[in-house]
Order: sequence, then structure tokens, then C-alpha cells
Amino acid sequence: MDHEVEKLKKEYEEKLKRKSKDKDNNKDEERGKDDKKEKEEQLKTDHNEYTTGKEKNDKIAAFATQAVASNFDEIPRVYELHKVFYQKRLDRKRNAEMAKRDRERLNALKNPTLFPSVPRDNL
Repeated sequence: MDHEVEKLKKEYEEKLKRKSKDKDNNKDEERGKDDKKEKEEQLKTDHNEYTTGKEKNDKIAAFATQAVASNFDEIPRVYELHKVFYQKRLDRKRNAEMAKRDRERLNALKNPTLFPSVPRDNL
């Protein structure tokens, strides 16, 4: 049985190799036709991209230095806390405290030793 499985694996691998070779051959033929056109177009675009890319980099560098210089000259920012957000924070804290108290109360009710005992008559 192992011998048959190995034989089937080998056949399958051979089929895959043949398929990949066929695909590669078809791609190579298509590439051969388009390669000449692509190379010519790429040379043109590379030259244009190099010149425009260099100009863009120069503009970005100039803008960055200008922005950094202007940030130091400005007045420091003043942040204010809006009432709505502050109230939400307070509510969240209160709810957490209330939930904690409720859990403690429930745990106290579950433990019968925490209840007061009934007085006994020693008469």
C-alpha cells in the first residue's frame, strides 16, 4: 500500500511540473513580445519620475523646515476639558464604585455567619 501511495505522489508531482513548465513557456512567449515595448516606456517614465521625485523631495524638505520653525514661534496650546467628557469620566467612576459595593453586599448575603443571630431564651 505504501508503494502505491509513493507511486501516486510521484505521478502527481510530475503532472505539476509539466503544468508549471507549460505556464512558464506561455509566459515567456508573451513576455518576449511585450518586453521591448515595456523597456522603452520604462526608460521614459524612470527619467520623468527621477526629476519629479527630486523636485517633490525638495519641496517636502522645505515645507518641513518651515513647519518646524513656525511651531516654535507659536504660543503654547491651552487644552480645556469639556464638561460632557468630564461628566462621563465621573459617571464611569461612580458606576464602578457602585458595582463594587453591590458585589460586596451580595457576598455578605450569601454568607450566613454575617447575619445577626436570634437571641436565645435562658429562662
